[in-house]
This record gives sequence, structure tokens and C-alpha cells, in this order.
Amino acid sequence: MENHENNNATKPAFIMVQMKAKSLEELNQRYAQFAIPLLHKHGGQMIAGTPAPNIKEGDWNGNWAAILQFPSMEAAEGWYNSKEYQPYKNLRINELQSEEGRVVIIPGM
Repeated sequence: MENHENNNATKPAFIMVQMKAKSLEELNQRYAQFAIPLLHKHGGQMIAGTPAPNIKEGDWNGNWAAILQFPSMEAAEGWYNSKEYQPYKNLRINELQSEEGRVVIIPGM
């Protein structure tokens, strides 16, 4: 497997999100409408999102899956760790999810 660490600044990065929201409507009203503009501010975009992904392997008990794209790992980490995103991340984790979700940052190739 190649070492992708050397050129990550010039390669895109992707964030995969899997979660089970207590209410998709509340997730949109209290989280998404504020978090998505911050995503754009950091050069990111949501390239896929659905409450009903087509599961081929493994267990799935969530009701929301999304893929976010950023121009680099640095941009993805910058958004996720940014001071302005923290209140929305904490809201999502502590109030809007009914169980633990998953957020994974993956470097592009």
C-alpha cells in the first residue's frame, strides 16, 4: 500500500458520516442549517447524503449517512476542529443523536 502522507495537501479528503438522529427534522433545523455554511467556509461540500443508504455488508442501524469532500486533509481537519464548529459538533453528539455515530476522515488518492 502506498504512503499517502507526503502529498495529502494536494489531494482531496473525504469525511464519511454515519449516525442515528433522534429526529431528522430537528437535525436539519438545529444542526445542518448552521454546520453546512461552516463546511463551505472551509472549502468543503456535501457530495452525498441519505436517510436510506444501500447497505451491502455489515450492520447498519442509523438513519443518516453522508459523504463530505474537502480540498485537503488539512481543510477537513480544519473544519472538524474549528472553534466555530465545536458548538454544533457537541450539539450533534450530545443532543441530536440517539446513539454513538461515526465520523471518519479519509485521504483521497
